[in-house]
Parts: sequence; structure tokens; C-alpha cells
Amino acid sequence: MADAPKMKPWIEKIHAYVPGKSKGADGRELAKLSANENPLGCSPDALAALAEPASPARYPDPDATALRAKIGEVHGIDPKLIVCGTGSDELLNLAAQGFAGPGDEVLYARFSFIVYEIAARRCGATPVEAPDRDYATDVDSLLGAVTERTRVVFLANPNNPTGTFLPRGEIERLHAGLPADVLLVVDQAYGEYLEEGEDDGGLALAAAHDNVLVTRTFSKIYGLAGERIGWATGAPHLIDALNRIRGPFNVTNSGQKAAIAGLEDQAFVARSREENNRELARFADAIAAMGNHGLRAIPSKANFLLVLFEGKLTAQAALAALAEGGYAVRHLPGQGLPHGLRITIGTSGQMDEIAAILRKAAEAA
Repeated sequence: MADAPKMKPWIEKIHAYVPGKSKGADGRELAKLSANENPLGCSPDALAALAEPASPARYPDPDATALRAKIGEVHGIDPKLIVCGTGSDELLNLAAQGFAGPGDEVLYARFSFIVYEIAARRCGATPVEAPDRDYATDVDSLLGAVTERTRVVFLANPNNPTGTFLPRGEIERLHAGLPADVLLVVDQAYGEYLEEGEDDGGLALAAAHDNVLVTRTFSKIYGLAGERIGWATGAPHLIDALNRIRGPFNVTNSGQKAAIAGLEDQAFVARSREENNRELARFADAIAAMGNHGLRAIPSKANFLLVLFEGKLTAQAALAALAEGGYAVRHLPGQGLPHGLRITIGTSGQMDEIAAILRKAAEAA
């Protein structure tokens, strides 16, 4: 319609985010292992905090003051250098919006979080994918793709949807190779799943440099995905930029209370990490045992495993078999992974059943 409002051309190029499915084609409810949620739920303390009444007629603290103080206490960060958001997704979008625009480039590795492309296009910037190395981020490829138009580099570590991980030395090498006016965003949504000693050094880089922003979320190991809470830290001028453009009351009263309670229950976080990593290792071994059928798992440091189907059994057929068995997992052809399924780590029984379904399907293919 010539006389109707016209969508901006860069917005028109965005393919809307498609969430993980929880129902089969017939509408049947499936066990949802498609969104990387915590199978243990959330901390009982966080659940209790959510049950406490709060007036829905009152706006929440716009600065999330108590939550930022607790985050700072747990991570050793000055609360003034922390900003909270509606999940880390909001903060990733704000990072692109605050530091890139039409004519600029936003860079990330192939097989990265789909929100990076959306964030780039949303602000009119050009998304640029650097080649991967066997589904993992390649620092040399990223640095080789930097141009005078590059303004933001997104790095998920561990990466979603592959689960791959760059160690501290590689992160430092990436940062050292970037121009000082390029913002490096280290997305640590799955950072709490790392074992002690596996820290990638992102928070230390953010504390020491003017061009590093680290984002985290309460949606994964803390089990508060439904409350939509994330946070970011970086140099004062970076936090100032995000505060200027974020929603003024972007984290709800209940979300702030639940996140504080979750932070105070680090025993729950430790138990979630231990159980996830144990089941992840068992499931990876089960997939490796099907290697003669063309199944291959990409080594993961997150709470999911990307399984590639390189034999007679296709990812589409495996997806259908799992749905028939009662499970929803993530198929990502839109991210260049038509031959892969991202499978969230669930309970021990669920992972055993999924492995059995895949073996039966592989043997029948």
C-alpha cells in the first residue's frame, strides 16, 4: 500500500526469532529439550521469593539497585559498572544499537547465536559472519574479517548453538587484535556451566579495558528464563550508553527479587553445574558410540549438545523419531545446520531415553 507506513529496509531483512518447540505436529505436549532450560528448575529460595506478594500497581526499581549490588558482591564488580536488562537479549541488542548503525558492520562467527544478526539488522548495521573452524569460533577468521567499518564484535563463550569454547588466551588474542574503537561483546550466557579454572577471562578484560562488554543471564543455570533477567558489565561509558537506551523499568519486581535469591543460593548453582556436566559427558559418550552410524557430537561446555547426522539417519528423521518418542529438540536449518540437532541436557532418564531413540532410528535407517 503506497499510502501506508513503510518498514525500514534493514528491518524488512530480519527473520523473526523462532523459539524452540514444545509441541509435536499433532499438538501433543513434548518434553521440552529445545530451549536450554535448567531441568532442575530454579533455586527453592528463588521460588519462595516469587511467591511473596508484590503490588503489580507499583513500578519496579528502575535501576535494579539491590540486584546490581548482589551481582557485584558475587562477582567482585562495582555495581556502578553493572546494568540489568530484560534477559541478556535486550543488552545484546542495546550494545549493537549504542555503537553501530547504518554503514557500520557487526561481526560474529558462523554458527553463532541468531540474535547477533537480528541485533545488527535492527540498528541498520550490516551483519558479517566470519568462517568457523569445525563449528568452533576461529580467532584468526574473526580478525581477518575486521574492516574500517567494523564497530561491534559478538562472541558467545561457550557458544550457542554449538557449545564450543574459546580459552582465556584466545579471548585475549582476539581482543589484542581488535582496534581500540571496536566493541568486543563477550556473551557468557552459559558461563556458569564452566568448571573451576575454565574462566575465559572476559570479566577481567571488561574491568581492564574500555572496549569490552560482558553479558550474562539468569535464564540458564539459575532457571529463571520466565522472569527475563540479564546483566552486563564494562567500562563506565559503555554502561552509560546502555542505560541511556534501555527500557526505564525493564526488570520486574518479581524478577529482581528472584534473581537476588538465586544469587544467594550458590549451592543450587553448583548442583546444577555438577549434574549437567555429568549427564553431558554420559550423553556425549552415548553419541560417540553411534559414530559408526554417522552421528557426531561437537564437544560442548554448555548445557546442550549439538549432534550432527552425517550418515544414513538424517537430522529431520531423528527429529521426527524424537518427537514420536515424546521429546522436542532444536533443529536449526536457518542457521546453516540442517544436518544437526541441538539437544538440551535433561534428567538422567531423559538422556538415556533419547540415546535409545536415536540408536534405534540409526540402526533402522
